[in-house]
Amino acid sequence: MSVSPGRSAGGTAVADRSPSPEAVPSLSITGLRKSFPGRTVLAGLDLRIPARGLVAVLGANGSGKSTALRCVVGLEQPDGGSIRLHGEEIVGLSGRELARRRSRAAMIFQKIHLVQRRSVLDNVCAGALGRLPLRHSLVPALFPRELRDEAMECLHRVGLADRAGDTVGRLSGGQQQRVAVARALCQRADVVLADEPVAALDPAAATQVLELLSDLARGQGLAVAAVLHQPELARRYADRVVGLARGRLAFDTAPEHLSERDLDDLYAAGEGAS
Repeated sequence: MSVSPGRSAGGTAVADRSPSPEAVPSLSITGLRKSFPGRTVLAGLDLRIPARGLVAVLGANGSGKSTALRCVVGLEQPDGGSIRLHGEEIVGLSGRELARRRSRAAMIFQKIHLVQRRSVLDNVCAGALGRLPLRHSLVPALFPRELRDEAMECLHRVGLADRAGDTVGRLSGGQQQRVAVARALCQRADVVLADEPVAALDPAAATQVLELLSDLARGQGLAVAAVLHQPELARRYADRVVGLARGRLAFDTAPEHLSERDLDDLYAAGEGAS
Protein backbone atom coordinates (compact mmCIF):
# COMPACT_ATOMS: atom_id res chain seq x y z
CA MET A 1 0.00 0.00 0.00
CA SER A 2 1.29 3.45 -0.87
CA VAL A 3 -0.18 6.68 0.42
CA SER A 4 0.59 10.33 0.00
CA PRO A 5 2.53 12.25 2.65
CA GLY A 6 0.20 13.61 5.30
CA ARG A 7 -2.18 10.64 5.25
CA SER A 8 -2.43 7.86 7.75
CA ALA A 9 -2.53 4.20 6.84
CA GLY A 10 -6.30 4.40 7.09
CA GLY A 11 -6.40 7.08 4.42
CA THR A 12 -7.54 9.89 6.71
CA ALA A 13 -6.06 13.29 5.96
CA VAL A 14 -4.08 14.76 8.83
CA ALA A 15 -2.47 18.10 9.50
CA ASP A 16 0.85 18.01 7.71
CA ARG A 17 4.26 19.24 8.82
CA SER A 18 5.27 19.96 5.23
CA PRO A 19 8.88 20.85 4.52
CA SER A 20 9.61 24.48 3.82
CA PRO A 21 10.54 25.44 0.24
CA GLU A 22 14.24 25.48 1.07
CA ALA A 23 14.03 21.96 2.49
CA VAL A 24 14.44 20.20 -0.84
CA PRO A 25 14.83 16.45 -0.18
CA SER A 26 18.45 15.60 0.43
CA LEU A 27 17.55 11.98 -0.27
CA SER A 28 14.82 11.03 -2.71
CA ILE A 29 13.87 7.40 -3.32
CA THR A 30 11.37 6.64 -6.07
CA GLY A 31 9.96 3.27 -7.12
CA LEU A 32 12.79 1.36 -5.43
CA ARG A 33 12.65 -2.40 -5.99
CA LYS A 34 14.75 -5.18 -4.51
CA SER A 35 14.17 -8.92 -4.42
CA PHE A 36 16.08 -11.81 -2.96
CA PRO A 37 15.53 -15.47 -3.91
CA GLY A 38 11.95 -16.32 -3.02
CA ARG A 39 10.90 -12.93 -1.68
CA THR A 40 10.38 -9.33 -2.65
CA VAL A 41 11.67 -6.89 -0.04
CA LEU A 42 11.14 -3.53 -1.78
CA ALA A 43 8.12 -3.31 -4.07
CA GLY A 44 8.30 0.23 -5.45
CA LEU A 45 9.23 2.26 -2.37
CA ASP A 46 8.89 6.04 -2.46
CA LEU A 47 10.59 7.98 0.35
CA ARG A 48 11.81 11.55 0.87
CA ILE A 49 14.27 12.69 3.55
CA PRO A 50 14.59 16.50 3.75
CA ALA A 51 17.48 18.49 5.12
CA ARG A 52 17.18 19.85 8.65
CA GLY A 53 15.04 17.01 9.88
CA LEU A 54 15.02 13.60 11.50
CA VAL A 55 12.70 11.08 9.86
CA ALA A 56 11.90 7.98 11.92
CA VAL A 57 11.29 4.83 9.86
CA LEU A 58 8.99 2.25 11.45
CA GLY A 59 7.88 -1.18 10.27
CA ALA A 60 7.80 -4.85 11.10
CA ASN A 61 10.76 -7.12 10.48
CA GLY A 62 11.02 -7.81 6.76
CA SER A 63 9.26 -4.61 5.73
CA GLY A 64 12.30 -3.33 3.81
CA LYS A 65 13.58 -0.64 6.18
CA SER A 66 17.19 -1.73 6.41
CA THR A 67 17.36 -2.87 2.79
CA ALA A 68 16.31 0.58 1.59
CA LEU A 69 19.10 2.23 3.57
CA ARG A 70 21.64 -0.34 2.42
CA CYS A 71 20.72 0.36 -1.20
CA VAL A 72 21.52 4.05 -0.70
CA VAL A 73 25.06 3.42 0.55
CA GLY A 74 25.80 0.58 -1.85
CA LEU A 75 25.66 -2.40 0.49
CA GLU A 76 22.84 -3.76 -1.69
CA GLN A 77 22.19 -3.14 -5.38
CA PRO A 78 18.56 -2.31 -6.22
CA ASP A 79 16.75 -4.11 -9.01
CA GLY A 80 15.11 -0.91 -10.19
CA GLY A 81 13.96 2.56 -9.24
CA SER A 82 15.72 5.81 -8.51
CA ILE A 83 17.91 7.05 -5.65
CA ARG A 84 18.87 10.71 -5.74
CA LEU A 85 21.24 12.46 -3.33
CA HIS A 86 20.76 16.21 -3.55
CA GLY A 87 19.11 15.72 -6.92
CA GLU A 88 21.91 13.56 -8.34
CA GLU A 89 20.97 10.05 -9.47
CA ILE A 90 23.21 7.27 -8.15
CA VAL A 91 21.48 4.16 -9.50
CA GLY A 92 23.38 2.90 -12.52
CA LEU A 93 26.59 4.77 -11.78
CA SER A 94 29.94 3.15 -11.08
CA GLY A 95 33.53 4.06 -10.33
CA ARG A 96 34.68 7.43 -9.07
CA GLU A 97 31.50 9.28 -9.91
CA LEU A 98 29.41 6.86 -7.85
CA ALA A 99 31.89 7.07 -4.97
CA ARG A 100 31.81 10.87 -5.11
CA ARG A 101 28.06 11.06 -4.95
CA ARG A 102 27.68 8.35 -2.33
CA SER A 103 30.25 9.99 -0.06
CA ARG A 104 27.55 12.46 0.95
CA ALA A 105 25.65 9.66 2.71
CA ALA A 106 26.92 7.78 5.76
CA MET A 107 25.41 4.84 7.58
CA ILE A 108 25.37 4.08 11.29
CA PHE A 109 24.59 0.51 12.30
CA GLN A 110 23.05 -1.25 15.28
CA LYS A 111 26.27 -3.26 15.56
CA ILE A 112 28.81 -0.51 15.95
CA HIS A 113 31.57 -0.96 13.37
CA LEU A 114 34.56 0.63 15.09
CA VAL A 115 38.10 -0.65 15.56
CA GLN A 116 38.08 -1.43 19.28
CA ARG A 117 41.86 -1.33 19.73
CA ARG A 118 42.31 2.01 17.98
CA SER A 119 41.86 5.39 19.60
CA VAL A 120 38.61 7.29 19.39
CA LEU A 121 40.38 9.94 17.31
CA ASP A 122 41.75 7.40 14.83
CA ASN A 123 38.29 5.90 14.38
CA VAL A 124 36.81 9.30 13.61
CA CYS A 125 39.62 10.11 11.19
CA ALA A 126 38.72 6.91 9.35
CA GLY A 127 35.60 8.65 8.11
CA ALA A 128 37.81 10.63 5.75
CA LEU A 129 39.61 7.65 4.19
CA GLY A 130 37.60 7.94 1.00
CA ARG A 131 39.37 11.18 0.16
CA LEU A 132 42.88 10.15 1.32
CA PRO A 133 45.62 8.02 -0.28
CA LEU A 134 45.39 4.30 0.49
CA ARG A 135 48.47 4.31 2.74
CA HIS A 136 46.56 6.29 5.37
CA SER A 137 44.15 3.40 5.90
CA LEU A 138 47.10 1.14 6.66
CA VAL A 139 49.07 3.52 8.88
CA PRO A 140 46.82 5.81 10.95
CA ALA A 141 49.92 7.63 12.22
CA LEU A 142 50.05 9.19 8.74
CA PHE A 143 46.73 10.98 9.19
CA PRO A 144 47.56 14.63 8.40
CA ARG A 145 47.34 17.26 11.10
CA GLU A 146 44.45 19.05 9.42
CA LEU A 147 42.43 15.82 9.41
CA ARG A 148 43.09 15.25 13.09
CA ASP A 149 41.94 18.82 13.79
CA GLU A 150 38.77 18.19 11.79
CA ALA A 151 38.16 14.93 13.65
CA MET A 152 38.57 16.71 16.98
CA GLU A 153 35.96 19.24 15.92
CA CYS A 154 33.60 16.36 15.06
CA LEU A 155 34.21 14.89 18.52
CA HIS A 156 33.39 18.27 20.06
CA ARG A 157 30.09 18.20 18.18
CA VAL A 158 29.14 14.86 19.75
CA GLY A 159 30.47 15.73 23.20
CA LEU A 160 33.42 13.32 23.30
CA ALA A 161 36.48 15.46 22.67
CA ASP A 162 37.78 14.58 26.13
CA ARG A 163 37.89 10.89 25.16
CA ALA A 164 39.85 11.34 21.91
CA GLY A 165 42.93 9.49 23.18
CA ASP A 166 41.07 6.54 24.71
CA THR A 167 40.73 3.26 22.86
CA VAL A 168 37.19 2.67 21.65
CA GLY A 169 36.93 -0.52 23.70
CA ARG A 170 36.96 1.56 26.89
CA LEU A 171 33.76 3.40 25.96
CA SER A 172 30.18 2.49 26.74
CA GLY A 173 27.83 1.40 23.97
CA GLY A 174 26.17 4.80 23.84
CA GLN A 175 29.52 6.57 23.66
CA GLN A 176 30.65 4.26 20.87
CA GLN A 177 27.53 5.08 18.88
CA ARG A 178 28.33 8.79 19.30
CA VAL A 179 31.84 8.07 17.96
CA ALA A 180 30.17 6.45 14.93
CA VAL A 181 28.18 9.66 14.43
CA ALA A 182 31.38 11.71 14.66
CA ARG A 183 32.98 9.46 12.04
CA ALA A 184 30.03 10.14 9.73
CA LEU A 185 30.55 13.86 10.27
CA CYS A 186 34.23 13.50 9.45
CA GLN A 187 33.18 11.83 6.22
CA ARG A 188 31.49 15.18 5.54
CA ALA A 189 28.22 13.38 4.96
CA ASP A 190 25.09 15.50 5.08
CA VAL A 191 22.74 12.52 4.82
CA VAL A 192 22.99 10.18 7.83
CA LEU A 193 21.20 6.83 7.74
CA ALA A 194 20.94 5.16 11.13
CA ASP A 195 19.84 1.50 11.09
CA GLU A 196 18.42 0.71 14.53
CA PRO A 197 21.09 2.89 16.20
CA VAL A 198 19.64 2.48 19.71
CA ALA A 199 18.41 -1.13 19.62
CA ALA A 200 21.32 -2.40 21.73
CA LEU A 201 21.44 0.56 24.12
CA ASP A 202 19.88 1.15 27.51
CA PRO A 203 17.14 3.82 27.70
CA ALA A 204 19.47 6.59 28.91
CA ALA A 205 22.04 5.95 26.18
CA ALA A 206 19.27 5.67 23.56
CA THR A 207 17.98 9.06 24.61
CA GLN A 208 21.44 10.61 24.30
CA VAL A 209 22.00 9.21 20.80
CA LEU A 210 18.60 10.31 19.48
CA GLU A 211 18.97 13.75 21.05
CA LEU A 212 22.32 14.05 19.29
CA LEU A 213 20.91 12.99 15.90
CA SER A 214 17.97 15.36 16.32
CA ASP A 215 20.21 18.27 17.29
CA LEU A 216 22.54 17.65 14.33
CA ALA A 217 19.61 17.46 11.93
CA ARG A 218 17.94 20.65 13.08
CA GLY A 219 20.97 22.66 14.11
CA GLN A 220 23.43 21.74 11.36
CA GLY A 221 21.17 21.03 8.44
CA LEU A 222 21.69 17.28 8.16
CA ALA A 223 19.12 14.92 6.69
CA VAL A 224 18.75 12.02 9.12
CA ALA A 225 16.73 8.82 8.69
CA ALA A 226 16.63 6.51 11.70
CA VAL A 227 15.12 3.03 11.64
CA LEU A 228 13.46 2.49 15.01
CA HIS A 229 11.38 -0.18 16.71
CA GLN A 230 10.18 2.17 19.46
CA PRO A 231 7.22 4.33 18.35
CA GLU A 232 7.48 6.35 21.55
CA LEU A 233 11.01 7.46 20.60
CA ALA A 234 9.81 8.31 17.09
CA ARG A 235 7.07 10.52 18.53
CA ARG A 236 9.54 12.21 20.87
CA TYR A 237 12.46 12.95 18.55
CA ALA A 238 11.35 12.79 14.92
CA ASP A 239 10.15 15.63 12.73
CA ARG A 240 8.29 13.09 10.59
CA VAL A 241 7.41 9.44 10.98
CA VAL A 242 7.10 7.06 8.04
CA GLY A 243 5.91 3.48 8.09
CA LEU A 244 6.97 0.73 5.69
CA ALA A 245 4.88 -2.37 5.05
CA ARG A 246 5.73 -5.10 2.54
CA GLY A 247 8.28 -2.92 0.81
CA ARG A 248 6.07 0.12 0.29
CA LEU A 249 5.28 3.36 2.07
CA ALA A 250 2.31 2.84 4.39
CA PHE A 251 2.16 6.32 5.91
CA ASP A 252 4.10 9.56 6.24
CA THR A 253 2.93 11.85 9.00
CA ALA A 254 3.87 14.29 11.73
CA PRO A 255 4.68 12.52 15.02
CA GLU A 256 1.81 14.13 16.90
CA HIS A 257 -0.60 12.60 14.40
CA LEU A 258 0.80 9.08 14.62
CA SER A 259 -2.11 7.08 16.00
CA GLU A 260 -2.31 3.69 17.65
CA ARG A 261 -4.47 2.57 14.74
CA ASP A 262 -1.67 3.54 12.33
CA LEU A 263 0.73 1.40 14.33
CA ASP A 264 -1.67 -1.53 14.68
CA ASP A 265 -2.30 -1.53 10.93
CA LEU A 266 1.40 -1.17 10.17
CA TYR A 267 2.53 -4.14 12.23
CA ALA A 268 -0.48 -6.25 11.25
CA ALA A 269 0.50 -5.72 7.60
CA GLY A 270 3.96 -7.01 8.43
CA GLU A 271 2.79 -10.27 9.95
CA GLY A 272 4.04 -13.15 7.90
CA ALA A 273 6.65 -11.00 6.10
CA SER A 274 9.92 -12.80 5.61
